[in-house]
Amino acid sequence: MLRYLIIATILLTASCKNAEKDQPVTDEVEASISTVVLTAEQIKTAELRFGGLEKTKLADLITVNGVVDVPPQNLVSVSFPLGGYLKRTELLPGKNVRKGEVIGIMEDQSLVQLQQDYLVGKEKLHYLEQDFNRQEELNESNVNATKVFQQAAAELGSQKVMMRAMGEKLRLININPDKLTSENLSRSVPLYSPINGFVSKVFVNPGKYVQPSDVLFELIDPDDIHAALTVFQKDISKLAVGQEVVINFIDEPQKFYQGKVILVNRSLDENRSEVVHCHFTEHPKDLHPGMFLQAKIKTSPREVLALPEEAVVGFQGHEYIFIVGEAGKFEIVEVETGIREKGFIEIKNAGSFPPTAKIVLTNAYAVLGAMKNSGE
Repeated sequence: MLRYLIIATILLTASCKNAEKDQPVTDEVEASISTVVLTAEQIKTAELRFGGLEKTKLADLITVNGVVDVPPQNLVSVSFPLGGYLKRTELLPGKNVRKGEVIGIMEDQSLVQLQQDYLVGKEKLHYLEQDFNRQEELNESNVNATKVFQQAAAELGSQKVMMRAMGEKLRLININPDKLTSENLSRSVPLYSPINGFVSKVFVNPGKYVQPSDVLFELIDPDDIHAALTVFQKDISKLAVGQEVVINFIDEPQKFYQGKVILVNRSLDENRSEVVHCHFTEHPKDLHPGMFLQAKIKTSPREVLALPEEAVVGFQGHEYIFIVGEAGKFEIVEVETGIREKGFIEIKNAGSFPPTAKIVLTNAYAVLGAMKNSGE
């Protein structure tokens, strides 16, 4: 900005000197401050460069807020299907866990009873299988009634169903029924971590009785942790899966992380907004669900008419460009701007002036300074 003020001062000084030495240029200056006349020397001093509108592809940036989020499949609630007392756990929120690691020990008399019933039922199943074989042989020899054989078959079938059911219950609590014997029957059952991740919440303490529906621990798999961004209705049509995203956190405003849009929710909430889910290209360290963040979504590029940023000047809340006329005359024209990217600015109202118009592309602020000074 200082550079522009210096150039404007040089232009004003040169203009005054030329007015004294040469013919007065004030006759060439419009009474209105919408135009200004510059000599060839002034144009050279300001290093002005001219040209026209340029067709280029620009991508808009949508600035949004959001939070770090975890998809449901990566948020695991650990419970104990049969209920019981928590005997021991060493978990604390934030602790890392490995898949298959013991994260707690449960115990209850009902667990002993289930193992006992399975072992007793296993012995009975063996007896019923032998009895069925005997009755089958007798029935084939017409020694006993068919009814007796059918009863033996029914009892064997019922016992198999009951054993299968008890076996599945044992598997629910991580006991292999095929390896269960009277020697390894136990009142304690281990709880294993189902994922690699970290502990988000601990809801129980040792000695507490839990129902089958109670959640003991909440674990998070960080591999799919992502950013959930809130996008309002006016920008939703610009979004698409695969668009690039630049993310930064409130506590690290100068550090940026790259990401991509992976999912666009197609349902507006009561605030007329949707949630857009984005993956991090590289996961930041110490990401935690619920952390606030800011992001810029780069929309798909589209072809627009644009000018370099130096060609557009801001003045009293509006934006302008300068169109070059004859005999060093420069006319100020208000423009409506759009996308800003890669050093270019989209000009939305390009149709309001001739398509072949010659425009000041560099140091437009110097021309504005000269125009303001000439008006004074």
